[in-house]
Amino acid sequence: MKFSASLKDGIPLTDEQLIQLYKNLVMPRLIEEKMLNLLRQGKIPKWFSGIGQEAISVGAATALRNDEYILPLIRNLGVFTVRGIPLRKLFSQFQGKQTGFTKGRDRSFHFGSKEHHIVGMISHLGPQLAVADGIALGDLLSKKSKVTVVFSGDGGTSEGDFHEAVNLAAVWNLPVLFLIENNGYALSTPTNEQYKCAQLIDKAIGYGIKAEKVDGNNVIEVYQSVHRITPEMRRNPQPYLLETVTFRMRGHEEASGINYVPKNLFEEWGRKDPIIQYEKFLIEKRLLSENDFATIKSEMISHIDAEWDLSEDDESTVANQNDELQDVYSSEKVIQVVPSEKQTQKRFIDAISDGLTQAMKKFPNLIFMGQDIAEYGGAFKVTKGFVDKFGRARVRNTPLCESAVIGAALGYAINGGKSIVELQFADFITSGFNQVVNNLAKIHYRWGQSADVVLRMPTGAGVGGGPFHSQSNEAWFFHTPGLKIVYPSTPFDAKGLLLAAIQDPNPVLFFEHKALYRSLTGSVPNDYYTIEIGKAALVEEGSACTVVTYGMGVHWALEAKQTLSHPSIDIIDLRTLLPLDVELIYSSVRKTGKVIILHEDTLTGGIGAELAALIGENCFEFLDAPIMRCGALDTPVPFAHQLEEEFLPYRRFLNSLRELLIY
Repeated sequence: MKFSASLKDGIPLTDEQLIQLYKNLVMPRLIEEKMLNLLRQGKIPKWFSGIGQEAISVGAATALRNDEYILPLIRNLGVFTVRGIPLRKLFSQFQGKQTGFTKGRDRSFHFGSKEHHIVGMISHLGPQLAVADGIALGDLLSKKSKVTVVFSGDGGTSEGDFHEAVNLAAVWNLPVLFLIENNGYALSTPTNEQYKCAQLIDKAIGYGIKAEKVDGNNVIEVYQSVHRITPEMRRNPQPYLLETVTFRMRGHEEASGINYVPKNLFEEWGRKDPIIQYEKFLIEKRLLSENDFATIKSEMISHIDAEWDLSEDDESTVANQNDELQDVYSSEKVIQVVPSEKQTQKRFIDAISDGLTQAMKKFPNLIFMGQDIAEYGGAFKVTKGFVDKFGRARVRNTPLCESAVIGAALGYAINGGKSIVELQFADFITSGFNQVVNNLAKIHYRWGQSADVVLRMPTGAGVGGGPFHSQSNEAWFFHTPGLKIVYPSTPFDAKGLLLAAIQDPNPVLFFEHKALYRSLTGSVPNDYYTIEIGKAALVEEGSACTVVTYGMGVHWALEAKQTLSHPSIDIIDLRTLLPLDVELIYSSVRKTGKVIILHEDTLTGGIGAELAALIGENCFEFLDAPIMRCGALDTPVPFAHQLEEEFLPYRRFLNSLRELLIY
């Protein structure tokens, strides 16, 4: 291995920089060695070793500015130490203590620190790549000349998230450095079973971006490459792919072992150890001696030991139910805006468009992303004319990449922005499901980072869309803490709830029934206003029974009441599914003694099941009849009109409501 002490563009590394680079390289190795000992003693539960790979994270982090975001993986301890993360707090994190970054809620490096411009990973690896896109987009729109660096392993390049994130960054000219640590194995799967190209940088050709491969065990080469690449990325924003070739000297994690790796590889790569090689270089340069190395390591070990001892004295995690529940959502106060008296008749779709327009004017950092939403105006023309009003920087067409766009929306929020993502159809959320339930939903609970993202979800049947354009899939997310689910039924609610969702710092799934877009008109305030999320509405008041519903179900319930000529029915429009307004439900059921729950979603496992359980547990002594549920047939949504009519629950609901009233 040959080291060079000057950068390729002629800027030299000073002796002081070379010595500091050594200290940066040694610190994570010494911490790792201590962690391995502590693991054997049972003082930490798990460890993913990066021994032998330190040059990559150290070289890259040292070459960046401290205010530029890095998104590391589990073997990038050097990123955290170079950025000056307090060791005491880091060690508390490893032990699952209250004083760690996640308060014991997540392990090892699964956390972020805005102070240090670090965003940690989730176990699914690939989703963080798109988060880097969003962070870089925030810098780009704010005209900040910054680079974002995101790490991937060789195995991670096989994931669809890798393709989506790199492609999006290329299309949008985002200054993201995709840094691949090619250590030969994704757990036990060797690279020849991961990809067919000769080298990973060959993938860059298909995205039209630049790439290079470097020796990942040569800290100067890594440093030089990042230091040389990033200035041009800041001046002329564009993504870059950097493949760093290295080797994993220990198992994927300590328990998995290394028996599947040929022994000769350890001998070969052991000779390429980045610290051993760099020490030889420093001796040749006469900058440090063996005694100097020993002194530096001794001082570091003393510091590490002292910080560990302090962390052992830190408060252990104590379970507190109130704290746990409270931290699922950001508690940032959302100021409600009362509707004005001046109103205009608007269609459902126009109320949504009006709300989006006013939000874009109110929040300069709000952007709108989705497929065909720019000049075309979106699949349903909700955003027609938005490009002329707000420009392509804020109204952004995206490739077909739901996962990357939702991940980018999260990254943009981390960097201080607000975003709305339009899914062409709610059905297509499956392609971004992981980002929603594991990234958006969990991030505040894990390390206190809010996810200021609204996903607009055109939903529902009755329009002949068939199995893939008509699903009511709100129940998929109803089970996921950390999300908010809003489902308006009127133009008035659609605008007010949408504006409330945009104000809310938490991730909101905003369901819009497609069949209501142009068929329903109502009175809508002209000015900006909000409706509190989590508050249901009593649409009709009576005493004979309670109907609990939402979305299209509200209109079915009103029609059924008229058909039966029954004047005395409580009809509750939930409006928000997460969080639920259970108090209004309970007060109504306690008054009427009878309840039927109606939703368009299929019956089995639908939201009605949870509502029935809650009512049974909290209102049992007030019930005069069995709790009834009515939903769609337990089949996919059919295409033909006759089949779709039978699939939807309206006729069955009418019969069930009649039976309940006479029970």
